[in-house]
Amino acid sequence: MNEKELLKNHITHINRYASEIKREVTLMEICGGHTNVIIRYGIRDILPENIRLISGPGCPVCVTTQHDIDCIVECARHGIPIATYGDMLRVPGNKMSLDEIRGKTGMVFEVYSASEVVELQKKYPDIVFFGIGFETTAPMTAFLLDKKICVYSAHKLIPPALKMLASGDLKVDGFINPGHVSTIIGIQPYTKIRIPQVIAGFSAEQILRSIRILLELIRDKKPIVVNGYPEVVRQQGNKNARLLLKKYFTVVDSEWRGLGVIAKSGLEVKNATLNAKHKYYDTIKNVLPSKKTPCRCGDILRGLIEPTECPLYKKQCTPKNPQGACMVSAEGSCAIYYRYGK
Repeated sequence: MNEKELLKNHITHINRYASEIKREVTLMEICGGHTNVIIRYGIRDILPENIRLISGPGCPVCVTTQHDIDCIVECARHGIPIATYGDMLRVPGNKMSLDEIRGKTGMVFEVYSASEVVELQKKYPDIVFFGIGFETTAPMTAFLLDKKICVYSAHKLIPPALKMLASGDLKVDGFINPGHVSTIIGIQPYTKIRIPQVIAGFSAEQILRSIRILLELIRDKKPIVVNGYPEVVRQQGNKNARLLLKKYFTVVDSEWRGLGVIAKSGLEVKNATLNAKHKYYDTIKNVLPSKKTPCRCGDILRGLIEPTECPLYKKQCTPKNPQGACMVSAEGSCAIYYRYGK
């Protein structure tokens, strides 16, 4: 079967299962990479009317809280050298962004890999790495801790967020789980969440296949996890990466932008001397908690509204003048919608 026939076959089965379920079904894709593919190829537009596909909190920049951004900005304002990934620089803080500090002090550095931070430490021994993201990027941060580099950790864990979403106000019938995260954690952590789930790759065919499998599971009332990305994801995940996380991090309750505090969903640095929150406590102790703004990133991350329903979208909020994290990151729903003219 060639790719065209394969896609047609998936769509035929999706329509068949949707008609057999005979009710409205809500599916959530967790990963911003999946959202990108779904919007780019118009996958939502070809689904049956009773199948709703919504975006979840899988953008690492988007779920980082205002408070964490304000704390790292405060460190930078006090001359502490900061390194982090590019998208994080432009997310607006309460007072300013890291990008604005970079223009004033030259002590904020955009990096693409952990090895770049190791090189920067040779010139800036007190450099702090602002670690964001999920289980995918956390092992690289653990590598930096192994090199005795100080870290401000805003790392999150995906399974506790899925568990919260599955039991919250939003009725989700199935999850399309992130392929990258699953390469680290494997399949077992998802099995505690009793809802149909499919781990998916990042092509349009793999996304359509995951929707097809999810609808079949929902029709047959099977709340199980299917590995739809076996060419990359293994049952046990990456054992060495998980050992690194266990060695250098403690699992803690963590606040997510838009989702609030989720129990046991964050990774905190174990070693206090390498934990920027401890080392620079006096610098950040007066940073105020996150405050509510007109930006509705939080509701978008919970799947309650589409980006186009935010009153700021394409008005005050654009990629050149982002009002929230969802418009900054390449994996943010607002930025993806804007890019593809939605």
